[in-house]
Amino acid sequence: MELTEQRGLRRLGSAPLVVVTGGKGGVGKSTIAINLARALALAGKRVLLVDLDLGLGNLDVMLGVEPSATIEDFARGAVAVEQCVVAARENLDLLPSSSGTRAMAAPNASRREALRDGLAQLAGAYDVVVADTAAGIGPDVLEFAAAADYVLAVTTLEATAQADAYGLVKALDHLARERGVAFPTPELVVNRASDVGRARKAASHLRAVAERFLGRRPALAGWLPDSNDVLRAGAGRETFVTSAKESLAADQVRALARRVGSIAVPAGGAR
Repeated sequence: MELTEQRGLRRLGSAPLVVVTGGKGGVGKSTIAINLARALALAGKRVLLVDLDLGLGNLDVMLGVEPSATIEDFARGAVAVEQCVVAARENLDLLPSSSGTRAMAAPNASRREALRDGLAQLAGAYDVVVADTAAGIGPDVLEFAAAADYVLAVTTLEATAQADAYGLVKALDHLARERGVAFPTPELVVNRASDVGRARKAASHLRAVAERFLGRRPALAGWLPDSNDVLRAGAGRETFVTSAKESLAADQVRALARRVGSIAVPAGGAR
């Protein structure tokens, strides 16, 4: 089947949308999304971080900020989307979600469309939008990943995490073929790896399986070590890219930010 090219927010003249996702819960998506966004902000990019775990959002807690409104308020028409945005760090704003609301956890096509339009509206003021999704392959995850310009699939060395990462790539591939459009193949981030060799081996295995069965070759975008610096930063509601800036974990997330910046962010930003 010939596929029609489809891209995300950049198609609308806005900043590119980078979606951080993963098939399995607990692989560190949110930690990576926050630190990636912070690293891009420290590099001088204007960044909007979006919490797309609509039922169990926690990026505001992880960053230690207290928003006055969330995506839930926007979804029910109580506020405009820009009223939900809160300053989190220099060059870094957050669009927070709510937590523990069952209605927000249930997929809703009209809500997704309204939120996508809201993101396109907000993105004009930024150089890049980084979004953290829920785990799994539910409609919200797949639809936002399909709307992205660049997708990062987070996994670990665990066999179940790798199987679920492949499942995510497979689900997106099936959605693309079903609609006859070309979605970007997710790139892999291997978290909590003991060394780069193990990360490359895990990514190589995933790539071989995806190429054999799907005709896709997900590249290794980056890896992070299993590090106490990451745990300490999370406990202190800080980003390890700043609190442990000389650590291997910080070095790796900065390298990931450079890759994202070179691929996803247009030269000169979105101005």
